[in-house]
Amino acid sequence: MPKQPAPLPTTLGAHFSTTTAVQSGVNRRRLRAKDLTVPFRGARRTTADIAAEEKENEEDTAPLAISRATARGVRSKALSFLQVMPEGSFVCGKSAAAMRGYPITPDKDLDVGILSPRRSPRGSGVKGRRIEPHLVEIELLDGIPISTPASTWAMLANELSVRELTQLADAILQIPRDNHGHLHPEQAGGTIAELQAMIDAGRRIGVNKLREALGHARVGSASPLETDYRLDAEADGLPEPELDVEIRDVRGRLLGISEIVYPVYKTVVEVEGDHHRTSRRQWNRDIQKYRDYAAAGWEVVRLTSTHINVTRTATRIVREVLVRRRPR
Repeated sequence: MPKQPAPLPTTLGAHFSTTTAVQSGVNRRRLRAKDLTVPFRGARRTTADIAAEEKENEEDTAPLAISRATARGVRSKALSFLQVMPEGSFVCGKSAAAMRGYPITPDKDLDVGILSPRRSPRGSGVKGRRIEPHLVEIELLDGIPISTPASTWAMLANELSVRELTQLADAILQIPRDNHGHLHPEQAGGTIAELQAMIDAGRRIGVNKLREALGHARVGSASPLETDYRLDAEADGLPEPELDVEIRDVRGRLLGISEIVYPVYKTVVEVEGDHHRTSRRQWNRDIQKYRDYAAAGWEVVRLTSTHINVTRTATRIVREVLVRRRPR
């Protein structure tokens, strides 16, 4: 039976540097044991922590589980690099966006920035970049230095399309609601004014794309699919909908909250992701909500990613409903 590695000092935690470990009395041979991984040169992470993260991902079946799993992965990578991170460095770019749960697929390497004129970080698993101090704002998230949401958005102008920048802006601007449906503006990632401030901060590559994306961005889009529908509807000449609307009956009773609404036409557009199909609780709740909407005189148009991004029939479907329900 293989001999178990000696226990590590509990003060090291799941992520630590080899330097800290040696200073804590751990010998070099112990740092090569199979219960440790090497995420970055000079850094170690326990396999037990990796297993715990994988278990958490498996057990998370609620809506947006994939985004949360991605965020956990980037956060773990950032915590490992934090152990050997050069002074003044910070997580940025796609890594920063994904770590916050925004709709971005991060690259394999961790995006790490540093303020000019210092030299950008280098090494295996790291994509370093140097940025002028006036073009970025930095804060701490779980103890990790990271570019603010608005800064992250602006820094991605050279990597994303206008539509992708609009999707990211919508995600940053979204105002979360709690389980009782109450809005919490203080929990939003940023405001239109903060995004505009990053455009005005100074010259940067892709600034024209940022201006165009901000012109299309709106508060209230809860997913990239909803942003895609809204942009397509705008391009096809449909009326601009209201977003994140509380639907009430004539007595003022709250029937539900819908992200895309045409009040004049008493029409609601529901963009349904996979969680609407796979979550029994969500499915039953939606059925009751749509029944209440119909009783109050509202028509519901249900769209999926196929309608929006595959067959491209979403705006035609909605247009037909709006024409039929236009006020006489």
